[in-house]
This record gives sequence, structure tokens and C-alpha cells, in this order.
Amino acid sequence: MSTITKPITVAEYDRMIEDGTIGEDDPVELIEGVLVPKMPRNPPHRVGTRKTAKALERMVPAGWYVAVQEAIVIELESKPEPDVSVVPAELEFDATRDPLAAECCLVVEVADSSLEYDRTKKLALYAAAGIPVYWIVNLIDRVVEVYSSPIAGAYPARKVLGETGSVDLVIDGQVVGTIAVADLLP
Repeated sequence: MSTITKPITVAEYDRMIEDGTIGEDDPVELIEGVLVPKMPRNPPHRVGTRKTAKALERMVPAGWYVAVQEAIVIELESKPEPDVSVVPAELEFDATRDPLAAECCLVVEVADSSLEYDRTKKLALYAAAGIPVYWIVNLIDRVVEVYSSPIAGAYPARKVLGETGSVDLVIDGQVVGTIAVADLLP
């Protein structure tokens, strides 16, 4: 992969993938015009991601799709790959584009070594994009951190739910179900 010295756009990033400059499995994502290395996935992260996706798949109503480690487009210079996201079902098999942030109703990051990054950079990115609900499945403290209803590009508060608690699944502003936090943790 070549060295990038100026911010790149999502379109340039996509061209770099198409022409092989960035390999399909290279562990990077585009954040604010910069290629950022993705954290390695260890077994607890892998299991937490899988458990979160499966729990959401059981609850997500018709018309929505649970995407796992798939890109979403945020403005012109960001294309993160959250661990789990909930997007409109018609995009599941749409080979022409990636979901836009405005179409996501939930983004989830499963965090251990990436916890600080997910609480700062990713939090700010998702809030600025207007993603209505952002969860951090915090493997270190064994909790789920819930951020919702961004105002002026920031989430106003954090709700922390312990291992014995449960988290509401909110889609389009409506609670559609409740998931035990323990069901999301490895």
C-alpha cells in the first residue's frame, strides 16, 4: 500500500480498492480523509461481535438488516467499518453502493484495545454524522455504553448498562425490543 500524504475522499478510497492499491482485506478504514489501521480482532472481540450481531438479528424488524464489519459512508471523507450496524434491508444485496450514515439507525463498536478510540474519535464521527444510536460493547468493563439522540453533532449523554442489565433496541425512535447485556458479551 502506498503512503498517502493528503486527505483522500471516499471516491478516491474506493478507486484505491478497485485498482488494488488497497487490498480488500487490508486492515484499514477511511476516517476523516486518513487511512487508519483497524485494531486486530482477538477471540473476545470476535465472539462479542458475533453475539451482538446474532442478538440484533433476532430483534430487528422487517425492513432492516444487521451488517457485520461492513462499511458505511459518512460525508465525503469517512468510510468506517463498524463491528455491527443496522441499515435498511434493501441495501443487503445492493452491489452498487454502501449505506450512508443517514440510513443507519444503530452502529455498534465492540471494544477492548480500541475502547479509547471508540469513545473519542468514533463517538465524535458517528455523532457528527447524526447516527441516532451508538453502542459500545465494552469488553474491558463488561458493560454496554449507549449514546443516542445527537444534538448539534454531539451525543448529549452516555448511559452505561451493566452485565446484569438490558439495553433497549431503538429503531426509528421506537423501542422494538430489549436485549440482555450478558447476551452481547463473550
